[in-house]
Parts: sequence; C-alpha cells; structure tokens
Amino acid sequence: MKRYRRRILQLLGALVALLVLFAVLTPIGRYLARAAWEEGKILARRRPIAEVIADPATAPDVRGKLELVLQARQFAEDSLRLRAGESFTLYSPLDSDTLVLVLSGAYRDRLSMTRWWFPIVGWVPYKGYFGVEQALEAERGLREDGFDTYLRPASAFSTLGWFNDPLVSPTLRADSLGLVDVVIHELVHSTFYAPGQAIFNESFANFAGARGAQEFYRLRGDTLALVRLERRWQDQKTLGAFWMMVYGEVESAYRAHPGDSAARVRARDSVFARMRVKLMEEVGPLLQATNPAILTRTRFDNAMLLGRRVYLTDLELFDQVWELEGRDVRRAVERVVALAEERPADPYGAVGEWVGMGLRLRGGTF
Repeated sequence: MKRYRRRILQLLGALVALLVLFAVLTPIGRYLARAAWEEGKILARRRPIAEVIADPATAPDVRGKLELVLQARQFAEDSLRLRAGESFTLYSPLDSDTLVLVLSGAYRDRLSMTRWWFPIVGWVPYKGYFGVEQALEAERGLREDGFDTYLRPASAFSTLGWFNDPLVSPTLRADSLGLVDVVIHELVHSTFYAPGQAIFNESFANFAGARGAQEFYRLRGDTLALVRLERRWQDQKTLGAFWMMVYGEVESAYRAHPGDSAARVRARDSVFARMRVKLMEEVGPLLQATNPAILTRTRFDNAMLLGRRVYLTDLELFDQVWELEGRDVRRAVERVVALAEERPADPYGAVGEWVGMGLRLRGGTF
C-alpha cells in the first residue's frame, strides 16, 4: 500500500513538473499562464452582485445596471434555458476600461486568417491579451511578418463554463439594451461551443443575444426598446450581408490571379476601393441605428474583413430557424444547438439543410 501511494505521488509530482515546464518554456504555456494570472485577479476581486446592489456606496447608475444583469441572467436561464451556472452572479471592478484586447491577423494575398490553438476549444482565429503592450507587440510582430492585423477591445468574455464568470466593470459601459444582449451572448457560449468553429459560435451567439434581448423586453412590455433592438439587429444583418458580398468579390479577384501574389493584392485593393464607395452610398442609407460617421472610419483589409466574418456570417440563416420555430427564441436556440451537435464539423451545413427542408414544406417563403 505504501509503495502504491508513493508511486501515485511520484506520478503527480512528475505531472506538476511537466505542467510547470510547459508554462515556462513554451509560448502557449507562457500565454496561458499570463491569462490564468489575469483571470485569477478578476476572480479575486469578485463580490456577489446582490451585495454590491445593497451597498449604499454603489453609484445609482451602477446599481441599476447590475439589477438589469441579474434580471437578464434569470431570463436567459428560465426562458431560454441557457446554462447559466453561477455566471454573472458576481461583479469584478477593473482598473481599466478595457477587459481584453482581441487580435486577429490575415494573409494579404488570400482569405485566410492566422489561427491559434488552445486546449479544449481547438483552433480559433483570434487571441486575447490582457496587457496593452503585449497586444501591441504581438500586432507589430504579425505586421512585420506581412500580415494584415485587426486589434480591438472587448468588454466581456466567457470561459465556456469552466469558471464562474463574473460581470466586469467595462461591460457596464453598454447601454441597457446592449447589456442584456451581452449577457445572453456570453451565456450561449457557456451552454454550447463547437470546438474549432469560431465563426459559427460567434455568429450564432450574436443571433441569440439580439433576438433574446428582444424577447426580454417584449415580456416587459417595453415597445420602444423592442423597436430600437430590431433596428440594431436589422443593421447587423444588413452589414453582415454586405461583408459577405465583399468576401465573395475578393475571393473572385484572387481566383483571377492564381500564383501571382502581387497581382492578387492589387486586385483585392481594387475591390476594397469599390466596396468602400458602395458602403457609403448604397449600404449606409439602409442602416437605421448606425451612426454614418462610423462607416467613414471603416478600414478595409483582410484582417478586418475576416474579423467581421467571424461575427456576422449567415445571420439570416439563424433568423430563418427562428421563423420556422414560430419566432420562439428558446426553441430556435435549442434547434440550432441540436443540429450543430449532430454535425460538429459542419454546423452551418446541418442548420442550412434543416432550414431548406422547412422552407420547402412551407412553400419556400415566410
């Protein structure tokens, strides 16, 4: 028995030593160690949201938004049947207005993103950095290697149910409509996440957050909020369709110049110049809730294009599921998850086939 116990301790010691070496000697190990350290600091600052709400020192605007978060979380768990666990029951104030900087990169002569591999979640086309200098250094490295880059702030994230994700103070910068959307979006990730399918995961969560927030305010009888949320969602779908069109145009331009990298980049830049005009003159007037000034600052390159694709791909497809499920958000979310689980390597294909069958049975229109 003593020999057996000694052997177990030796194996555990060896495993710990290997993990330490991995964390110290490999880039991914050092990155994960830094992320774990930052996550640890966030977790260490947690306070129950109910306690923060009851605290007389809490600012009224913060108290109001924290109350809304709890209500949105309860709605997501009870009405949408999302796996909330203990997420968003705690609050962590941060020293910075930005939780994390998200970096993505893309080849200039083809529509392909740089990707990073992480345990559990697989390959993803973006990487988060808690430190500004670390993020800028990583971006410079990608640019020096000849990639387009896209670095953007994020105010919320999900650990996919591995930790009790707290609400962090940067998330409260969103207005009340956006805050409900964010809570539902992140709880979708905690409920379902297809490894290696970042585009599907993020676009699906965008749909669930948008339609879920509408259902939340519909049940509250807030007609004005419903109108504003619908306009925002229609803008997302309009812009999503635009970026998918741009993607197709660039793809065609690349096919016209096989084997000539410089010609491919020139052809791409010509497409981007045309699409910039189209965005301002044709797409802009269709938008209902987007400040036109934002469009004038839009940058056109492959990293930006593929970054948009991650979050805005085939949003209309998810809306079609929602329509076929009687505009019931819970049933639509459950249907998409079930279909994606049946075909994890091709979730869009599974959803598309189901929608196609449903449309045929209904005569092809809604």
